[in-house]
Amino acid sequence: METPKHPLPPGAGDRETGSRGRRRCPFRRRGTSNGIPQEGGENSLHQLLEAFVSAGRVDHVAMVMGLHPQYLSSFWKTQYLLLRMDGPLPYHKRHYIAIMAAARHRCSYLVGLHMGEFLQVGGNPVWLQGLHCAPQKLRNLNEINKLLAHRPWLITKEHIEALLKPGEDSWSLAELVQALVLLTHYHSLASFVFGCGIKPEEDQDVGNSCWPPSPHSDSSPASDDSMGGSGGTDTMQEVEVLMERMKLLQENQWEEEGVTQEEMATRFELEKTESLLVPSSDILDPSLQSNIRCFLEDPEFGYKDFTRRGEQAPPTFRAQDYTWEDHGYSLINRLYPDVGQLLDEKFQVVYNLTYNTIAMHCGVDTSMLRRAIWNYVHCVFGIRYDDYDYGEVNQLLERNLKIYIKTVACYPEKTTKQIYTQFWRHFKHSEKVHINLLLLEARMQAALLYALRAVTRYMT
Repeated sequence: METPKHPLPPGAGDRETGSRGRRRCPFRRRGTSNGIPQEGGENSLHQLLEAFVSAGRVDHVAMVMGLHPQYLSSFWKTQYLLLRMDGPLPYHKRHYIAIMAAARHRCSYLVGLHMGEFLQVGGNPVWLQGLHCAPQKLRNLNEINKLLAHRPWLITKEHIEALLKPGEDSWSLAELVQALVLLTHYHSLASFVFGCGIKPEEDQDVGNSCWPPSPHSDSSPASDDSMGGSGGTDTMQEVEVLMERMKLLQENQWEEEGVTQEEMATRFELEKTESLLVPSSDILDPSLQSNIRCFLEDPEFGYKDFTRRGEQAPPTFRAQDYTWEDHGYSLINRLYPDVGQLLDEKFQVVYNLTYNTIAMHCGVDTSMLRRAIWNYVHCVFGIRYDDYDYGEVNQLLERNLKIYIKTVACYPEKTTKQIYTQFWRHFKHSEKVHINLLLLEARMQAALLYALRAVTRYMT
C-alpha cells in the first residue's frame, strides 16, 4: 500500500493502522512505497558495492547500516550532499565542523575519520592542533555546537543573531543553516556509532565492526549459550509481553478518544519525569585522548535533565507550534536547496521502516512501537506532541530499553555493551540496529527543530 501522492494537509496526522487518526507525522509525507526490501541480501550487497566504488572503501558505519539498505541509501545521499556537493561552505570547513560536532561526544571514530578527510580536501594541518588554531569564524560556532549537542532547548534567536552580526568573521544565513545541519548530523551520528559499538576502521575484520548480537538473539552464533534455562525463558516472555501490550493498546485505542488535553499533558510530564533513569554525564574523563580534548571548550558542559527539584524547568516545546513538515522543511529548502527534501526522505524512511516482524513473530504491525520510540526521544529533549498519549511509552518501552534510549540519545559516550545487551535480549541484532536508526533520526530532528525555530524567530 502506498502513501498519498501529496503532503497531508496540516493536522491531518498519521493514518497508519493502529493510530487513533489524530496523530501528526514528524515529516512531510510524500509518495513512497511501504514495500521495504528484506534485510541483507542483494540490495545490501549492491549498496555496499556502490559505496566501495565511490569512496574506495566501505566503512564500519556503512556495514552496520547495510542491514537496512533502504535507509542506508537515503543516509548516503544526504551525507554526500552535505560533504561533497555544491553548498555555501568550502569542503574543508564542512569536515572541520564535523570534527567539532563529534568531539562534543568524545567520538574518536568520527573525529579521526574527518581529520583525514579534512587533510584530503586541502585543509590546513595547523587547524588540527586544536580549536584555538582554527579561524575565529569557526570558533564562533563553539557555543551553538555545545548547545545543540547537549541542551538544544537553550538556543535562542540571540545565538543566531550573534553569528550573523556584520563583521569580518560573520556568517551568512545560508552558511549557518548548512553548519547547523552538519552539527546535528554528526551529533546524532555519534549516537549511532556509540549505540552500535562501532569500532575503528583499523579493525579490518568485517565480522567485528560493532557489538555482537545479544546472547539470546536469533542471529547469535551456534556456539553461544543455548536458549535453555531461565535466561532464555525470561527473554521469550519479554517478547510475548510486548506483543500482548501492543494488541491491547490497538484494541483499546478508540476507547480513549475522550481523554482531555490536561490528562494528555499530565501523562507527558510524568513520562518526562520518569526519564530520570540514567545519571547525568559526569565531568570530562581525564584520560580523554588529546586529539579530542583539543577541539573542546567547556568540556564539562553536558546534557541536563529537565525535571530537577528546586530548579525551573524549561518550557515544553509544543510540537504543533513549530513542526518539521510545516516550518522546518520549507525554511531549510529555501536557504539550502535539496537538503530539506533529502532530510525529509531520511526521516520518513526510518519512521516507516518495517519488515512486519518482531523477534520470531511475522505479520506484525510495528507502527505503534516505532512511534513510541520516536516520541520518547523527543520527550527527553522536551518536545511534546499534544495528540499523542505518552501512556503508550510506558506500556511499550520496558525499563532497560528506556535506559538505553536515553543514554544513546543524550550522552552516547556513556553507552556500554552491558546496556546494549540488556534490552530486547531475544530480538535480532538487525532490530537493535533499527532502534539506533530511529534514535539517530529522532534526535537529529529534535535538535534541528530547536535550531530552526531560533532562525525563524531571528528572521521575523
